Amino acid sequence: MNGYGRQVRLNVISRGSGPPIVFLHGMGASAATWDAVGEALSDRYLTVAVDLPGHGGSPCPDDPDRFTRDAALADVDELLATLAEPAILVGHSLGGYLALAHAATRPGAARGIVVANTGPGFRDPEKREAWNARSRRNAHRFGVPERVADLNLQHDSVVMDRLAEIATPTLVLVGGADRPEYVGSGQYLERKMPDARLVVIDGGEHSMHEHTHAADVAEHVAHFEAACP
Repeated sequence: MNGYGRQVRLNVISRGSGPPIVFLHGMGASAATWDAVGEALSDRYLTVAVDLPGHGGSPCPDDPDRFTRDAALADVDELLATLAEPAILVGHSLGGYLALAHAATRPGAARGIVVANTGPGFRDPEKREAWNARSRRNAHRFGVPERVADLNLQHDSVVMDRLAEIATPTLVLVGGADRPEYVGSGQYLERKMPDARLVVIDGGEHSMHEHTHAADVAEHVAHFEAACP
């Protein structure tokens, strides 16, 4: 394990060697949720799983400005800059939204992105505010302080607005047993993005990458990486 960062050094878990694949977890989770997938890929790839601020082994600073989407994207920038070659960026739930936001605001920075059980956010300001209120209210359910739940907040519709412009190759993974809105979001991403492909994993639930379908997720990520230019 090692760290990096501008003001707060974030914990990462690295395995293997080869082309890099960077993993981002969901709200209230940690880099460890990618252990099984990372192990399955580490014979061929350098896998790097990140603990977002306030999660896992990373610090939980008092400064609320450390818990914003843009601060998280800057952390991703710094990590990607340490790698010897462009990476595949893989994210689950919140991590998937961050991967989409990274591709939307930093075209070409990643070779490709894989998003699992996630969505592009909301264009309607009222829906964003409802989402934000629910995220703050449920911070205790995620096991994080309310300021950490701010990572989940959406203050604009940059991802929705730029979906049709995201040329980064994208693999959209959805668990067939996850909530219907995630299946719908996956279908929407495939329909709106110019280079996105949807794969529904039968029986997969929201955290399918952790245990039950880790091998399936790893296989799809490997096939996607091999096909990326």
